[in-house]
Amino acid sequence: MSMSNPRLTFLNPAIPFAGTILGGLLPGEMVVIQGSVPSNADRFQVDFTCGSSMKPRADVAFHFNPRFQRSPCIVCNTLQKEHWGREEILHQMPFAAGGAFELVVLVLKDKFKVAVNGGHVLDFKHRLELQRVDTLYISGKIRVEAVGVLPPSSSSVSPAASLTNQDSEMNQIISSGDLSVPFRGELGKGLSVGRSITVKAETGRNAQSFCVNLRESGSGNIALHLNPRLKPRAFVRNSFLSECWGPEETKLDSFPFAAGQYFEMIILCDSQQFRVAVNGQHQLDYQHRVKDLSRIDGLEVLGDVTLLDIKIL
Repeated sequence: MSMSNPRLTFLNPAIPFAGTILGGLLPGEMVVIQGSVPSNADRFQVDFTCGSSMKPRADVAFHFNPRFQRSPCIVCNTLQKEHWGREEILHQMPFAAGGAFELVVLVLKDKFKVAVNGGHVLDFKHRLELQRVDTLYISGKIRVEAVGVLPPSSSSVSPAASLTNQDSEMNQIISSGDLSVPFRGELGKGLSVGRSITVKAETGRNAQSFCVNLRESGSGNIALHLNPRLKPRAFVRNSFLSECWGPEETKLDSFPFAAGQYFEMIILCDSQQFRVAVNGQHQLDYQHRVKDLSRIDGLEVLGDVTLLDIKIL
């Protein structure tokens, strides 16, 4: 992204970096950070803070902290009166050690929306008053080439489209409704190439199996049946068409699920196949057996699992 008409720019800042955001942040503005992650990075953080005091430490309205070692994840939080709040953890890593990145934070009246390299990553609802934020602090193992604050007038052009289109009519977010299992939801006008489904959940401590089904309208057909079986460590994939199961697919390099653990599964609809990732790692491809994607308009979750969030984009 070219930072066209930024109201504030910092070029090649030394890390750690603390920059004053003159006038604070307003809804509709974007903060853009362009840089790279060293190959030996263990973590870095970007903090939107309320002042720059070190003793006592200034409140942090939004703490964005990618961690690369062990189980890669992004930890988000708020610091108030020198006490951390509840962590929000995304078990997905859009940054690559040794790779360049563009981080975009879109400021809205009720939350921050974050994208990395053009793809939406997470939302973080405001816990402190937005008008208190006046400093950007960056630290850890990270190289930064440019930081820009773009006014609201820039949010109508790329890269904000990757963030603001999350609220378009083509997108559906199921996160505040009834997530009890068995769960059944609608996919609006059906699937199309490029749409994705994200399921965040926890398996039960004594979980045996669960399944995620993509169903075809007007019939009992299941276009995609994803069925992790925990005891035999098998991840079964199949389709149920014309009242008959097809050939099972079970080949997998590793089994990503465990009893009593959180997971995030992403199902991406490609032109020829479904692509499935778990906890940020690609697991499998499943060739379409139902060719008319628009007829796939139902989502079903069954079994030993507790749903935390479902997003359909």
